[in-house]
Amino acid sequence: YYIFSFVLAMDADMKNESLSSVQQLGVEMTVRYGKYLNLLKEHAENELCFVLMNCKKFLKQEQRTVVSSLCCLQEHYPGYDWFASSIFLIMSGDGEKTLTFLQQFSHLLVSAFLWLPRLHISMHLPITTVESGIHPVYFCSTHYIEMLLKAKLPLVFAAFHRSGFTPSQICLQWITQCFWNYMDWSEICHYIATCILLGPDYQIYMCISVFKHLQQDILKHTEA
Repeated sequence: YYIFSFVLAMDADMKNESLSSVQQLGVEMTVRYGKYLNLLKEHAENELCFVLMNCKKFLKQEQRTVVSSLCCLQEHYPGYDWFASSIFLIMSGDGEKTLTFLQQFSHLLVSAFLWLPRLHISMHLPITTVESGIHPVYFCSTHYIEMLLKAKLPLVFAAFHRSGFTPSQICLQWITQCFWNYMDWSEICHYIATCILLGPDYQIYMCISVFKHLQQDILKHTEA
């Protein structure tokens, strides 16, 4: 992996102008959630924009130039950076600490699995993979999730099969959003810490454990 460094120099008035409408909405949601958790103080929005703009600037150093009409293959990551926002909350809204952590975290292989924008049209991926528009998490982590689900929780796997909705779809949503809106904040922190300390395999085990926890509800809804 090419290791980039963050230069913490950006005019505060320029940050909001350079964020997409999706990113601005994400910033508002993150700040509202952070204040609800009593993790953020005033001016947190500017600090988070500072983090996101620096991330976008330096992740761009690792991007390929791809000519495609697909929205997911444009220059900037099409969604919101939930992982960087999670770290921002863990750091209690300290932008410099957040960027320092992300710089060090980018040295680890697990960053490819937890920090999805990290591999957006990345030069580290084969060009055929980049042009497909499919993130490696989808054909790595979620593929193994489906294999384990079939072996360990066959009733849940069968329920998904009958519904015509694959487990990998919901798991990709969970992983992309770092389980925001699905788990409590303390559980989100445990998920991130577990994957960093024990390896990206635990991203798979976490999803399987959630399906096991939800098994009775899934089967009840399938019957209905």
